[in-house]
Amino acid sequence: MSFQHILFSIGDDGVALLSLNRPEQLNSFNTAMHLEVREALKQVRHSERARVLLLTGEGRGFCAGQDLADRNVAPGAELPDLGQSIEQFYNPLVRSLRDLPLPVICAVNGVAAGAGANLPLACDLVLAARSASFIQAFCKIGLVPDSGGTWLLPRLVGMARAKALALLGERLSAEQAEQWGLIHRVVDDAVLRDEALGLARHLAAQPTYGLALIKRALNQSFDNRFDEQLELERDLQRLAGRSEDYREGVSAFMNKRTPVFKGR
Repeated sequence: MSFQHILFSIGDDGVALLSLNRPEQLNSFNTAMHLEVREALKQVRHSERARVLLLTGEGRGFCAGQDLADRNVAPGAELPDLGQSIEQFYNPLVRSLRDLPLPVICAVNGVAAGAGANLPLACDLVLAARSASFIQAFCKIGLVPDSGGTWLLPRLVGMARAKALALLGERLSAEQAEQWGLIHRVVDDAVLRDEALGLARHLAAQPTYGLALIKRALNQSFDNRFDEQLELERDLQRLAGRSEDYREGVSAFMNKRTPVFKGR
Protein backbone atom coordinates (compact mmCIF):
# COMPACT_ATOMS: atom_id res chain seq x y z
CA MET A 1 0.00 0.00 0.00
CA SER A 2 1.10 3.61 -0.51
CA PHE A 3 1.62 5.62 2.64
CA GLN A 4 0.15 9.09 3.17
CA HIS A 5 0.52 9.55 6.94
CA ILE A 6 3.83 7.84 7.67
CA LEU A 7 7.30 7.67 6.14
CA PHE A 8 8.61 4.12 5.90
CA SER A 9 11.72 2.48 4.50
CA ILE A 10 14.01 -0.49 5.09
CA GLY A 11 17.63 0.33 4.33
CA ASP A 12 20.46 -1.87 3.17
CA ASP A 13 21.95 -1.42 6.66
CA GLY A 14 19.04 -3.40 8.12
CA VAL A 15 17.37 -0.37 9.74
CA ALA A 16 13.62 -0.11 9.24
CA LEU A 17 12.66 3.55 9.72
CA LEU A 18 9.04 4.34 10.54
CA SER A 19 8.23 8.01 11.05
CA LEU A 20 4.78 9.30 11.95
CA ASN A 21 4.01 12.02 9.42
CA ARG A 22 1.05 14.19 10.34
CA PRO A 23 3.15 17.09 11.68
CA GLU A 24 0.37 19.68 11.53
CA GLN A 25 -1.66 17.47 13.90
CA LEU A 26 1.39 16.67 16.07
CA ASN A 27 1.31 13.18 14.53
CA SER A 28 -1.91 12.29 16.33
CA PHE A 29 -3.54 9.05 15.23
CA ASN A 30 -6.53 8.79 12.99
CA THR A 31 -7.84 5.57 11.48
CA ALA A 32 -5.83 5.96 8.28
CA MET A 33 -2.54 6.37 10.13
CA HIS A 34 -3.29 3.36 12.33
CA LEU A 35 -3.77 1.21 9.23
CA GLU A 36 -0.56 2.46 7.64
CA VAL A 37 1.49 1.83 10.78
CA ARG A 38 -0.02 -1.64 11.03
CA GLU A 39 0.99 -2.43 7.45
CA ALA A 40 4.52 -1.09 7.99
CA LEU A 41 5.01 -3.21 11.12
CA LYS A 42 3.73 -6.24 9.20
CA GLN A 43 6.34 -5.59 6.51
CA VAL A 44 9.08 -5.27 9.14
CA ARG A 45 8.07 -8.56 10.74
CA HIS A 46 8.19 -10.44 7.45
CA SER A 47 11.21 -8.72 5.94
CA GLU A 48 14.46 -10.64 5.52
CA ARG A 49 16.40 -7.35 5.50
CA ALA A 50 15.02 -5.63 8.60
CA ARG A 51 17.26 -6.13 11.64
CA VAL A 52 16.06 -3.25 13.84
CA LEU A 53 13.12 -0.83 13.87
CA LEU A 54 13.48 2.90 14.54
CA LEU A 55 10.21 4.70 15.37
CA THR A 56 10.06 8.50 15.42
CA GLY A 57 7.93 11.45 14.35
CA GLU A 58 8.15 14.29 11.85
CA GLY A 59 7.93 17.95 12.80
CA ARG A 60 7.90 19.46 16.27
CA GLY A 61 6.12 16.63 18.08
CA PHE A 62 6.48 12.88 18.40
CA CYS A 63 2.81 12.00 18.84
CA ALA A 64 -0.14 13.69 20.55
CA GLY A 65 -2.07 10.43 20.88
CA GLN A 66 -5.54 10.18 19.41
CA ASP A 67 -6.74 12.83 16.95
CA LEU A 68 -9.84 14.01 18.80
CA ALA A 69 -11.18 15.55 15.59
CA ASP A 70 -11.47 12.02 14.24
CA ARG A 71 -14.31 11.35 16.70
CA ASN A 72 -17.72 12.99 16.94
CA VAL A 73 -18.64 13.79 20.54
CA ALA A 74 -20.91 16.75 19.76
CA PRO A 75 -24.11 17.07 21.81
CA GLY A 76 -26.73 14.69 20.46
CA ALA A 77 -24.24 12.50 18.62
CA GLU A 78 -24.04 8.80 19.41
CA LEU A 79 -21.33 8.29 22.01
CA PRO A 80 -18.27 6.52 20.64
CA ASP A 81 -17.18 3.09 21.85
CA LEU A 82 -13.62 3.89 22.90
CA GLY A 83 -13.10 0.32 24.05
CA GLN A 84 -13.64 -0.84 20.48
CA SER A 85 -11.11 1.72 19.25
CA ILE A 86 -8.54 0.43 21.74
CA GLU A 87 -9.26 -3.20 20.90
CA GLN A 88 -9.09 -2.58 17.17
CA PHE A 89 -6.10 -0.23 16.98
CA TYR A 90 -4.12 0.69 20.10
CA ASN A 91 -3.82 -2.73 21.73
CA PRO A 92 -2.62 -4.43 18.52
CA LEU A 93 -0.15 -1.57 18.01
CA VAL A 94 1.55 -1.83 21.39
CA ARG A 95 1.52 -5.64 21.19
CA SER A 96 3.21 -5.46 17.80
CA LEU A 97 5.95 -3.16 19.09
CA ARG A 98 6.53 -5.17 22.23
CA ASP A 99 6.47 -8.58 20.51
CA LEU A 100 8.42 -7.66 17.37
CA PRO A 101 11.29 -10.22 17.22
CA LEU A 102 13.98 -7.58 16.76
CA PRO A 103 15.15 -4.50 18.69
CA VAL A 104 12.83 -1.49 18.58
CA ILE A 105 14.25 2.00 19.17
CA CYS A 106 12.03 5.02 19.69
CA ALA A 107 13.35 8.55 19.12
CA VAL A 108 10.99 11.00 20.84
CA ASN A 109 11.53 14.28 19.00
CA GLY A 110 9.02 16.48 20.81
CA VAL A 111 5.85 16.29 22.86
CA ALA A 112 4.54 12.79 23.52
CA ALA A 113 1.03 12.95 24.96
CA GLY A 114 -1.76 10.51 25.69
CA ALA A 115 -1.23 7.28 23.79
CA GLY A 116 1.79 8.98 22.24
CA ALA A 117 3.44 9.03 25.68
CA ASN A 118 2.93 5.30 26.13
CA LEU A 119 3.94 4.01 22.70
CA PRO A 120 7.64 4.66 23.44
CA LEU A 121 7.33 2.61 26.63
CA ALA A 122 6.42 -0.45 24.55
CA CYS A 123 9.72 -0.08 22.67
CA ASP A 124 13.06 -1.47 23.81
CA LEU A 125 15.29 1.62 23.86
CA VAL A 126 13.98 5.18 24.03
CA LEU A 127 16.03 8.25 23.16
CA ALA A 128 14.46 11.66 23.65
CA ALA A 129 15.37 15.13 22.49
CA ARG A 130 16.19 17.48 25.33
CA SER A 131 13.10 19.54 24.46
CA ALA A 132 10.80 16.49 24.47
CA SER A 133 8.21 15.87 27.15
CA PHE A 134 5.79 13.16 28.22
CA ILE A 135 2.22 13.92 29.28
CA GLN A 136 -0.37 11.41 30.50
CA ALA A 137 -3.11 13.69 29.22
CA PHE A 138 -6.00 11.23 29.62
CA CYS A 139 -7.15 12.62 32.98
CA LYS A 140 -7.68 16.04 31.44
CA ILE A 141 -10.59 14.75 29.34
CA GLY A 142 -11.95 12.14 31.73
CA LEU A 143 -10.22 9.07 30.28
CA VAL A 144 -7.98 6.27 31.52
CA PRO A 145 -4.36 5.82 30.36
CA ASP A 146 -4.27 3.21 27.60
CA SER A 147 -1.74 1.75 25.16
CA GLY A 148 -0.24 -0.18 28.05
CA GLY A 149 0.28 2.86 30.25
CA THR A 150 -1.32 1.50 33.42
CA TRP A 151 0.87 -1.63 33.16
CA LEU A 152 4.15 -0.11 32.02
CA LEU A 153 4.30 3.08 34.08
CA PRO A 154 4.25 1.47 37.57
CA ARG A 155 6.90 -1.03 36.49
CA LEU A 156 9.19 1.65 35.12
CA VAL A 157 8.85 4.48 37.64
CA GLY A 158 7.05 2.93 40.63
CA MET A 159 3.42 3.20 41.71
CA ALA A 160 3.66 6.58 43.47
CA ARG A 161 5.12 8.33 40.44
CA ALA A 162 2.83 6.45 38.06
CA LYS A 163 -0.24 7.65 39.95
CA ALA A 164 1.04 11.22 40.03
CA LEU A 165 1.63 11.19 36.28
CA ALA A 166 -1.76 9.61 35.53
CA LEU A 167 -3.90 11.59 38.00
CA LEU A 168 -2.31 15.01 37.54
CA GLY A 169 -1.45 14.86 33.85
CA GLU A 170 1.53 17.13 34.38
CA ARG A 171 4.31 17.54 31.83
CA LEU A 172 7.34 15.31 32.50
CA SER A 173 10.51 16.67 30.93
CA ALA A 174 12.82 14.37 28.99
CA GLU A 175 15.58 14.90 31.55
CA GLN A 176 13.26 13.98 34.43
CA ALA A 177 12.04 10.95 32.47
CA GLU A 178 15.65 9.81 32.14
CA GLN A 179 16.31 10.32 35.86
CA TRP A 180 13.20 8.32 36.75
CA GLY A 181 14.16 5.44 34.48
CA LEU A 182 11.26 5.97 32.09
CA ILE A 183 13.57 6.29 29.08
CA HIS A 184 17.12 5.28 28.18
CA ARG A 185 18.82 8.56 27.30
CA VAL A 186 18.36 12.27 26.56
CA VAL A 187 20.31 13.86 23.71
CA ASP A 188 20.47 17.34 22.23
CA ASP A 189 17.69 18.08 19.75
CA ALA A 190 20.03 18.66 16.84
CA VAL A 191 21.60 15.20 17.06
CA LEU A 192 18.58 13.07 18.03
CA ARG A 193 18.03 11.51 14.60
CA ASP A 194 21.76 10.87 14.08
CA GLU A 195 22.15 9.35 17.55
CA ALA A 196 19.11 7.12 17.04
CA LEU A 197 20.27 6.00 13.59
CA GLY A 198 23.75 5.28 14.94
CA LEU A 199 22.30 3.14 17.71
CA ALA A 200 20.00 1.38 15.22
CA ARG A 201 22.89 0.60 12.87
CA HIS A 202 24.96 -0.72 15.77
CA LEU A 203 22.17 -3.08 16.82
CA ALA A 204 21.53 -4.13 13.21
CA ALA A 205 25.11 -5.42 13.05
CA GLN A 206 24.72 -7.48 16.22
CA PRO A 207 23.35 -11.05 16.61
CA THR A 208 19.75 -9.91 16.39
CA TYR A 209 18.31 -13.41 16.79
CA GLY A 210 19.86 -13.50 20.25
CA LEU A 211 18.76 -9.93 20.94
CA ALA A 212 15.17 -10.94 20.17
CA LEU A 213 15.47 -13.77 22.70
CA ILE A 214 16.85 -11.34 25.31
CA LYS A 215 13.89 -9.05 24.68
CA ARG A 216 11.49 -11.96 25.06
CA ALA A 217 13.09 -13.12 28.31
CA LEU A 218 13.03 -9.67 29.91
CA ASN A 219 9.44 -9.00 28.85
CA GLN A 220 8.21 -12.30 30.27
CA SER A 221 10.10 -11.80 33.55
CA PHE A 222 7.37 -9.44 34.77
CA ASP A 223 4.87 -12.30 34.88
CA ASN A 224 7.04 -15.29 35.80
CA ARG A 225 7.99 -16.66 39.15
CA PHE A 226 11.75 -17.05 39.68
CA ASP A 227 11.76 -20.76 38.91
CA GLU A 228 9.66 -20.18 35.79
CA GLN A 229 12.15 -17.55 34.63
CA LEU A 230 15.06 -19.94 35.16
CA GLU A 231 13.29 -22.48 32.98
CA LEU A 232 12.62 -19.85 30.33
CA GLU A 233 16.31 -18.88 30.34
CA ARG A 234 17.19 -22.54 29.82
CA ASP A 235 14.80 -22.89 26.90
CA LEU A 236 15.85 -19.66 25.21
CA GLN A 237 19.54 -20.40 25.69
CA ARG A 238 18.98 -23.73 23.98
CA LEU A 239 17.55 -21.89 20.98
CA ALA A 240 20.35 -19.33 21.01
CA GLY A 241 23.02 -22.01 21.18
CA ARG A 242 21.68 -23.60 18.00
CA SER A 243 21.71 -20.37 16.01
CA GLU A 244 24.04 -19.47 13.19
CA ASP A 245 24.86 -16.22 14.96
CA TYR A 246 26.18 -18.04 18.02
CA ARG A 247 28.41 -20.21 15.82
CA GLU A 248 29.65 -17.14 13.96
CA GLY A 249 30.29 -15.23 17.19
CA VAL A 250 32.41 -18.01 18.68
CA SER A 251 34.28 -18.54 15.41
CA ALA A 252 35.05 -14.83 15.08
CA PHE A 253 36.24 -14.65 18.69
CA MET A 254 38.51 -17.68 18.33
CA ASN A 255 39.97 -16.41 15.04
CA LYS A 256 40.29 -12.80 16.21
CA ARG A 257 38.14 -11.37 13.42
CA THR A 258 35.05 -9.19 13.24
CA PRO A 259 31.88 -11.32 13.25
CA VAL A 260 29.33 -11.07 10.46
CA PHE A 261 25.94 -11.81 11.99
CA LYS A 262 22.88 -12.64 9.92
CA GLY A 263 20.13 -12.62 12.53
CA ARG A 264 19.46 -16.34 12.47
